[in-house]
Amino acid sequence: MDRQLNITIPEATMQLIEQTMPQENLNKLINKALNFYIKQNLSENLTEELRIGAIERAERDLKLAEEWYELEEEAWQNINQ
Repeated sequence: MDRQLNITIPEATMQLIEQTMPQENLNKLINKALNFYIKQNLSENLTEELRIGAIERAERDLKLAEEWYELEEEAWQNINQ
């Protein structure tokens, strides 16, 4: 189901649209643009959340890696004997 919106676009933006995409259906163009914008923002937000999370967990992860390294080394030595 489609919903109808009443929006106002600056004249300069409308002229740009008409110059670059005169054949494009305005409804389809706005829908594509909004979908692209939302997906881009979601992707940027997720990337930033992952970056912050990695920084917050870096010290813990390093300690875990150091602990496991010793156990893995011991296991390899036992296998190779």
